[in-house]
Order: sequence, then C-alpha cells, then structure tokens
Amino acid sequence: MTPRIAVAAVTFDRPRELSVLLDAINAQSRQVDTVCLVDSGTTPARAVAEKHPNVDYVRSEANLGGAGGFALAALKAVASGAKWIWMMDDDAEPVDPECLATLLREAEARDLEAVVPLVTAPGDPNRLSFFFRLDGKVTHDRAEVEKRGFLPDDGHFFNGALIRSDVFFKVGLPDMRLFIRGDEVDFTIRLRKAGIRFGTVTTTAITHPHAFSETQHVYGARWHVIVPDSAFKRHYYYRNRGYLIRRYFRVRSFVADAGGYLGYFLQRRDVPGFLAWARSFGAGLRGKGFGPLEDQKF
Repeated sequence: MTPRIAVAAVTFDRPRELSVLLDAINAQSRQVDTVCLVDSGTTPARAVAEKHPNVDYVRSEANLGGAGGFALAALKAVASGAKWIWMMDDDAEPVDPECLATLLREAEARDLEAVVPLVTAPGDPNRLSFFFRLDGKVTHDRAEVEKRGFLPDDGHFFNGALIRSDVFFKVGLPDMRLFIRGDEVDFTIRLRKAGIRFGTVTTTAITHPHAFSETQHVYGARWHVIVPDSAFKRHYYYRNRGYLIRRYFRVRSFVADAGGYLGYFLQRRDVPGFLAWARSFGAGLRGKGFGPLEDQKF
C-alpha cells in the first residue's frame, strides 16, 4: 500500500507566495494526500487555500509564530493518518516536480526517519540560503556541500523536511514557546538526543529566502555571530539562544555567544546593541520572557 503523505504548512500574510507553494506541491510527481495549512496572518488566506481541494485550512486568530504554526500543522498532519509529514513554510518552493519522490527514495535507501533537502537561494541555485559548517568553516556554496553527498545528523528544519509521523511521538512537536527563531535548532537537538536517523541529501532542493546578511564574522571564518535585521527578530533570536543554552546546558555555545557578541559589538562600539543582546539573551538564560506576543519587550 502506498503510504499516505501530508504536508504541514504555515502562512502569514503571503498570499502570492502561498499560491506558488500550493501549486508546486500539487504538481509533484508523488502526490500528497492532504495539505494541513495553518494561517495566522492578519488577512485570512482562505481564498488561496480553497483553490486546492486537498488543503485542510486552519485559521488561527492568534499569531502563533512559526513554532506554534508548525506545531499545530504537524499535529493535524499526524492526525490525518499520514505516515510521512512534509514540512513547508509559505515562502518555500520545491525546485522540481521530483522533489518529494526523491526525498522518499533517499529515506528508504538510507533507512532514515527524517530527510532534509538542500535549501537554495531564490534566483541563485548555486548558493545555499543557510550555511553548513564543513571542517570548522561556514559555507553557502552548494557545490562544496554537494561533494559530501549526504550529511548525517545535520539539516535545516523545517523547510522541506520530510519526517516520519512516529518521530513526533518520540520527540514531541515544535516548541511553541520559542515563537520564531530557534524552534528548528531545538527540534534538531531533540532528534539527536532521541537517536533519530536523519540527515541532508544533496540530490534535491527547495528554494527559500536567504539570510546572508545576518552572518557576521568576528574573528575570521571560524567564528561568527548571527545578527537579524530587525529588533523584533533579534529579540527572539537572542532570547531563544539563551534559553536553549540553559535547557540543554550547552557550555560551548555559551562561550561562543558571549565572546562572539562581545567582540562584535565592541568592534562597532555599539553599546545599545550590546545591551539589547544582553537583555534578551539573559532573559533566555533565566527562562523568562515567554508568553503572548503583546507581552514581549524588544
């Protein structure tokens, strides 16, 4: 019997991108059975969703963030009876109609419980939207990563990740407390701790907007920090980094962040930036600052 496949997708005020994504999903050579779509946007995307009969549209009047949206979408997808859950953000797009079929084939051939495609920059297929660390150095070069063929225990969740449904029973859903930024890191850590067999294959890809400008090198190619482009994103990224360091007692990450951000802000003599980082990062280390979006200070 052909296994059921469900897409777990989230959207927030991107009707044009959502339409492109849904068209691409339903153009796959391996058809999906249902698309569980969670919409937290300020303007409902129901009209876009209704163009596709296999979309199970869920309207959330509360902004759940990416983390909460993926948690709800994944739960709906698991409840649909699907064996495989294909995670997708609304501004992602499979690069070709064989993407899903390739992921399924790779998962079976490598006996994987989760498999992740490469994520390339729109309009620049030779550049990866998110870096990999190879031999201690970060790279966005697709050719360099493709040489590896397969990267075990590594991958950029949730965009394009194909996850067996029973994995969510083993490690849980994405943590909605993280809202945005860091929920993928938390989920990846839980996969590793649970011994889930997963990795990135270089034989297929999706596109997703890149974050090149966020990577700031401090002490050469081997030491960098991530600095998002808005106060809103910086708050959640810094807070969630602190929280994950505390939750998983990641001493090396603490040293890297403390030294890296201190160096970054000192080099620029950016005292307000350093204080904003310290407040958000410190809140995460103390396990504070979680709650409704309107309660957050950033």
